[in-house]
Amino acid sequence: MNKLPAPQPAPNKRRVFLVEDHPVTRRGLGLLIDQEADLMVCGQAAAAVAALMGIQTTKPDVVIVDIAIPGRDGLELIKDMGELHPQLPTVVLSVLDETIYAHRALQAGARGYVMKREPVEQLLTAVREVLAGEVYLSAAMRKQLLLTSLDLSHPVSDFGVKLLSDRELEIFRLVGEGFGTQKIAATLNLSISTVETHRTHIKEKLGVKHAPDLVREAVLWLQSQNYKQ
Repeated sequence: MNKLPAPQPAPNKRRVFLVEDHPVTRRGLGLLIDQEADLMVCGQAAAAVAALMGIQTTKPDVVIVDIAIPGRDGLELIKDMGELHPQLPTVVLSVLDETIYAHRALQAGARGYVMKREPVEQLLTAVREVLAGEVYLSAAMRKQLLLTSLDLSHPVSDFGVKLLSDRELEIFRLVGEGFGTQKIAATLNLSISTVETHRTHIKEKLGVKHAPDLVREAVLWLQSQNYKQ
């Protein structure tokens, strides 16, 4: 008698913690996220203090935070999480205008910003990109941040770029073109961990600390070289 194939193990789901003060919204998000093959909700909270306690207990991989929560608001909560859990990424989900709050959220330590009016697929995309080490903003918000911060009189120094290896320069160029880690890995036939290591070395050589700074410097450098996409 032929043996039945061994059952395949369930995929390892990444753990999501929700911070949202509206019970209906929180429950709806939880149900939607739990339907995903690679994500699950491990905890929920309606306010900052409860969130910090829950995060300590449940050990999530990513946190979704609303800014307008009672008491200590979401931006302050993100700062607190940055001090207590510096490796824990955060995505903001809010009704508040991204043109006003997205930059503030990034400065506080968030890695993504999604408006509640957007389809849930956009939130799921943001969560997955942030889990992959990327920064997520809408296309319109990315354009606005680049336009407001672009200053070609102070691009990253040519000396700093000359310190990069050929592979690092290639990755730096792709970052400036808007490629995320996963897309760079696929394009160059490298593992994600290898690309992440190269990105770390690039940041060290250029003297930048955070992913948004690396993206900005890459865009500035391409602009200064009159790069044609």
